[in-house]
Amino acid sequence: MTRRRQVRRIKREKQRAKNPALDWIEAFVWAAGMVLLANQYLLQAYVIPSGSMINTLLIGDRIFVNKLIYGPELLPGLFKLPSPIKPARNDIIIFENPSYLSRGPVFDIAQRVIFMLTISLVEIDRDEKGQPRAHFLIKRAVGMGGDRFIMEKGEMKARFAGEDRWVNEREFDARQGWKHEISRLIREDQYPALEMLGKANGWQDLGLPVPERLQAAAVDGIYYPDRFALQKARLETLRSALPQNRRYAEESARKSLGWYVPQGRILPMGDNRDNSHDGRDFGPVRVTKVLGRGVLIFWPFRRMGPIR
Repeated sequence: MTRRRQVRRIKREKQRAKNPALDWIEAFVWAAGMVLLANQYLLQAYVIPSGSMINTLLIGDRIFVNKLIYGPELLPGLFKLPSPIKPARNDIIIFENPSYLSRGPVFDIAQRVIFMLTISLVEIDRDEKGQPRAHFLIKRAVGMGGDRFIMEKGEMKARFAGEDRWVNEREFDARQGWKHEISRLIREDQYPALEMLGKANGWQDLGLPVPERLQAAAVDGIYYPDRFALQKARLETLRSALPQNRRYAEESARKSLGWYVPQGRILPMGDNRDNSHDGRDFGPVRVTKVLGRGVLIFWPFRRMGPIR
């Protein structure tokens, strides 16, 4: 050690002796740095904001996300590092919300740093009602590149890449030995009434009197949570009435034909299928946008355990 370094070290020790608070500040800075490094590259805490993953994950569950497995970001929101491990079907993944409107890189970085330092306890990114904005989403990786999906009366059917037949999702999951529950809010026998309501909405959009056979379903206050089936029936009515309207034809076709997953993308869905804003709304997400995999519920204590 040079004499100059020795002099600087002696001065620092004298300053600490006069002001013990410096020791506390230095300890806090080191601890904060270690928390940030661990959250950014290894494990990040995340709080479940909605019921889209019920019953796998509940509102308020606090979980740890493995950030290393798929390649962490070098800096928050920037420069994702490569990884030989890619997200697999049925993984619980966290990714940037494609519908999220950023307030700028400085705010985004500050929000993520504060969120990580407080282990998900403090969220400064809130909307005008004071509710946390969904910068990140956590869903199940259901569709992989080359897959096709359709929904019939609320049940998902898949035609996987290279296959020539459609498979019921629940049957496929059972054969794989996956035990997670796919939650539904509407029964199969309720779909005739739901389709009538969708058609009634279509007549109302056209500014025409609702036919008597559909009027019962059009009564205000009736709630049918499967918005995909509701919109499909509505758009079929609009397309039939206005076949020259290209927008109605395209939207109706999307609802009828379902979803295709291009290579290099994943179709994420919530386990609570009737109450989930997911890939059926914003489309498949890029594999490179997947930030990590949910591995453990750490709070509340009674629910502590691995995520499946």
